[in-house]
Amino acid sequence: MYSTEIDGEILEFGTSGLLYRSNKLMYDRATETLWHQFLGKPVLGELADSGIKLEVLPVVLTTWQEWLAGHHDTTVLDINTGVYPASTYRVEQDSGSIYYNYRQITGTMFPVWQQSDQLAIREQILGLNINGQTKAYSLAVLKQEPVINDSLGGINLVVITIDKASAARAYESGDNTFSMAGPIEVQDGAVVLADQQGHLWRMEEEALVREDDSANRLKRLPSHVAYWFGWYGFYPDTDLYRQRDGSS
Repeated sequence: MYSTEIDGEILEFGTSGLLYRSNKLMYDRATETLWHQFLGKPVLGELADSGIKLEVLPVVLTTWQEWLAGHHDTTVLDINTGVYPASTYRVEQDSGSIYYNYRQITGTMFPVWQQSDQLAIREQILGLNINGQTKAYSLAVLKQEPVINDSLGGINLVVITIDKASAARAYESGDNTFSMAGPIEVQDGAVVLADQQGHLWRMEEEALVREDDSANRLKRLPSHVAYWFGWYGFYPDTDLYRQRDGSS
């Protein structure tokens, strides 16, 4: 997910129908420049080599039930968009949904020349890019380890995953260490966990907020949910988080 504001101007994007490394290229309607969907950078056209890069925003892949529990005033995009018939927008489990058949296979729709066998090619990961260093966390592993203390690009961080939805969020952790000694609890739709000193922190979308001092905030880190082949194709030097009995 990206912010589309550049120098105070809002860009509107469309899909070009073109692919690069099996990942779609967007175009902006103002200049028809092609952009990497994965990197948020213009690659061909008027804005190419301009140094412009879209700001990455935090994202979470979760269930409607989990999201609504903590965000009661959420608005929803109407499926009557006027672009495609409402019947086009079906849940992924529906055999009539777009890309249903593709989701049933283990390979890619188009060849990918640069691959890694460290994970299954279509395994989903949470990717972080901090100060030029990248790391991938398998969503399957995150589901088994709901709280992971780690560091990347000189930043201490914690990755928190809500088990039922496999919804993972990354935050700066500062000098704090969060452990499973105090299990994750859901209170009024929010996740509350403890640090090494026993202080309670509430997980919000923009930050972790300490319960007894709301001015003490640990900001959310931008992240990217992707297939392993997509992440590795653009970041072949990426680190890969290993489960606790291995190395990271």
